[in-house]
Amino acid sequence: MIITTFNANSIRSRLGIVIGWLQANQPDVLCIQETKVQDADFPQQAFTDAGYHIAFRGEKSYNGVAIASRVKPDAVDFGLDDGGPADTTRFVVARFGDLQVVNTYVPQGREIEHPMYAYKLDWFRRLRVWFSRHATPDDLLLWTGDLNVAPDAMDIHNAEQQANHVCYHVDVRRMFADTLRWGFTDVFRKYHPEAGQYTFFDYRTPNAVQRKMGWRIDHLLATAPLAARSISASIDVAPRLLEKPSDHTFLSATFDL
Repeated sequence: MIITTFNANSIRSRLGIVIGWLQANQPDVLCIQETKVQDADFPQQAFTDAGYHIAFRGEKSYNGVAIASRVKPDAVDFGLDDGGPADTTRFVVARFGDLQVVNTYVPQGREIEHPMYAYKLDWFRRLRVWFSRHATPDDLLLWTGDLNVAPDAMDIHNAEQQANHVCYHVDVRRMFADTLRWGFTDVFRKYHPEAGQYTFFDYRTPNAVQRKMGWRIDHLLATAPLAARSISASIDVAPRLLEKPSDHTFLSATFDL
C-alpha cells in the first residue's frame, strides 16, 4: 500500500500536476494540503475520472485538506473535536479497515511574536490530545501532511541561519518532538538517515531544487506496528521542476498492508 502526502498550494492551479502524478504512480492514498478552494469549487470530477474517491474540506484562497483514495474510506471526519477551534480545513482523518490516516495542515506560524505562532504550538498539543483520545500507539495509524516543522538541523540546507524561523524555532521543535513521543516513527528517516533530503523549496530562492536549498517539513509518521510494516519511503523532486509547480513536492511510503 502506497501512501503519499503533497501540499498543492492551490489544488486548482496544480490539478494537472496532481492528476498526472496519480495516474503515473498510482498511490493507494494521497493526502493533500493547502487546497485553497471552497467545497463547491473543488475539482472533484477530475479525481473521480482518475479512479479515486475524494474527501475534502476547504475555504477560499486559504487552508484546505483532502484525501484521495483508490478504495472508499469506511469513515471520514474533519476537525479537532476538543471544544476549541475545529479547524476542519486543517485536519481530516480517514479510516480504511484497521488503518487510520490523519492528514494535517499545521499552521505555519508567520512570525515568532505573532499570535499564530502561539496558536501553532498549541495545535501540536491539541493533536497529541486527539491521538490519545481516539487511538493508541498499538493501532495502525499514520499521521501525515505539511507539518511546518523541520525536526533537525539536517532537515534544512542552512539551519544555522534559521534559529528564529517559525518552522525551526526551538519551541516548535520541542512541541513536535513531544507529539512524536506519543508513539510515532519518522518513516522517511527510517530509510533515509542522510542529510540533504527536502520536500519544500522556496519560490523566492532561484533554482532552489538544483542548488539543494530546501526544507523537510512534510512528514509521514507511523505508529510502531505500522512502521514495522513499512517497506520504503521516497521524495519525488521531479514535480517541483515542472512548469508552475507547488513549492512542495510528493513524499511517499510503501507499507505491507
